[in-house]
Parts: sequence; structure tokens; C-alpha cells
Amino acid sequence: WTYHIFFFFLPVTISSTAEKVIYLVIFHLSFAMFVWSYWKTIFTSPASPSHEFCLSKADKEQYEKEERPESQQEILRRAAKDLPIYTTTASGAIRYCDRCQLIKPDRCHHCSSCDICVLKMDHHCPWVNNCVGFSNYKFFLLFLMHSLLCCLFVAATVLQYFIKFWTIELRDAHAKFHVLFLFFVAAMFFISILSLFSYHCWLVGKNRSTIETFRAPTFRNGPDKNGFSLGCSKNLREVFGDEKKYWLLPIFTSLGDGCNFPTRLVIMDPEQLTVSSQNEPAKSPGANQSFPTRPLSESQNRLLANDSQWVESGPEEENVKTGAKKNIIVSLES
Repeated sequence: WTYHIFFFFLPVTISSTAEKVIYLVIFHLSFAMFVWSYWKTIFTSPASPSHEFCLSKADKEQYEKEERPESQQEILRRAAKDLPIYTTTASGAIRYCDRCQLIKPDRCHHCSSCDICVLKMDHHCPWVNNCVGFSNYKFFLLFLMHSLLCCLFVAATVLQYFIKFWTIELRDAHAKFHVLFLFFVAAMFFISILSLFSYHCWLVGKNRSTIETFRAPTFRNGPDKNGFSLGCSKNLREVFGDEKKYWLLPIFTSLGDGCNFPTRLVIMDPEQLTVSSQNEPAKSPGANQSFPTRPLSESQNRLLANDSQWVESGPEEENVKTGAKKNIIVSLES
């Protein structure tokens, strides 16, 4: 609707050829980026856990035969020994999806609409008829940003003619209707999208998903909504990547594999502390850092490089020093 009305309205109101050319170039650029981002958000399949998180055929059959939860959990624990990372509930039970028949990795949730487990699931968006998660979260943010800019441009260019309408300087009867309709609709969409875009910008700065905002992930030391936050700059890089030249393009550049995420709150188990104190001489804080059983990807190591502590901005939060290993994450069942 914006595209057709804008070009019907353009020749009636704008007399300068140079002004028309400028309007057309800017509008087409913003419109093209909006369509590209929208397309990528819709047609990018939600990322699901790899086959290594699925139970073997023998384990599946044995799991289905067992009726006691304790026996089922024992089967899951045996299957999870070879996994690089997995999550448990607050009671210590391994998070398992009966529909997909797999052990859930970090921040993974089952979408009832798509009927699949989605890595770092944020929400299921009816606007794009797709799940927003690890594979397309950057595209979703760009879709919101470019649609916001497109609506802002249309509302700003129509504003002067909207003012002329009320001062009876706009004489063309056909243009009057289009001026009113175009301005009000563009302004309405701008306000609604601005609130949604601002909310997701806040989520990126805190390194949270929408699900984690309403239900905080639980670590071994208790629930913490900021457990994945590494600071605003690193949180931004985790979504948009290291190369800033690709940040505004709907090209996948997010860091990590969607299964394993560095955390801010890192506390060693008592037995880990005992082993490390026996095997290693005393070192300065931050010097004896190690990471999960499966090494973090190169991109994640860059996020953690040269940091003796991670600080989350905000008056209510404390500076937390990194420990020696990442906790196995304990989150509630999706």
C-alpha cells in the first residue's frame, strides 16, 4: 500500500525534478532493504539441535518402555555423557523434548507452532509466520529497523503536505485523501514498530531472549536474567558478528553455534576447586581460566579474550569475576 500510494502522490505534490529523484532513490533503497530483510526472516529455517543431541534407536526404545521418571533420567544421563553441553531443570533433571526426542542444549525451546526445537528461541512471530531464533534473529532486527526507517521517511516527506491540508493550501482533491491516509498509516506503523524495535534493542544489550525475560534461566547458583550478558559491546557482537561492515546487511554473521554460549556468572564446583588446587600452583585471579569440555568456537573465544572479569552495567548489579569453568545451565522446561 505504501509503495503504490507514494508514487500516486509523488507527481501531484512535488514540483522539483531534483526533489523527485532524491525521494525516489532514498525510498527505493529503504524499501529494497526492508523487502530483503523481511524475505530472509521469513524463509530462513529455524536452527535445530544437531543429530548428536538425539537419542540412539536403542536408547529411544528403552526410554519409551520405562515408566519411572528416575529410570528415564538415568537413560538420558548415559546418553548425555558424550554431549558437549546440555541443560537441566531446577530439580536436576535433564531437559528432554518428547516430541523431537532429543536432549535440549543451552537456550533451546520447543515451538508448538513449528513443532520443532529451536536454538536460542526468542518467540514465534505471526508477522513472518516463522520462529525467531539463533538462525534469523539478526534478520528480524534488521526487518524491524528498515521497516521503521521506511515508515519514518514516508511520514516525514508527507508531513509538509499534511500541514498544507489543514491550512487549505493543498487544492488538489485527490491528493488530500492520499495525504491524510498515507501520513496517518505511516505514523501509526512507525509508533508501533518503534516500541517493538526498542524492546528488542534492549534485549540485545542484555543478551536475553523474550522467553528469558519472562522466565529467567537458572544456573547452579540460582536464577539470573543476566547470566548470559557479557557487556553491551560483546552482546551486540554475539548477534551481529565481528565485522561491522556486515551489520546492516541481512547476511548471517552471528557468532557461535547456537548450542554453546559463554556466561557471565561462572562458579566452580567444590570438587573442581579441590582438583585444581591440588594439581596447579597458586596463580593470580583470572589466570587459571578454563572453558567447557568442548572448546568454544573461535568467534566465542574472541568474545572472552583478555577478560579477567565481565561487568554488567546497571546500579543493581555487581561486578562478577570469571571462574574456572562454565556451569552446565539449568533452565525450566519450555
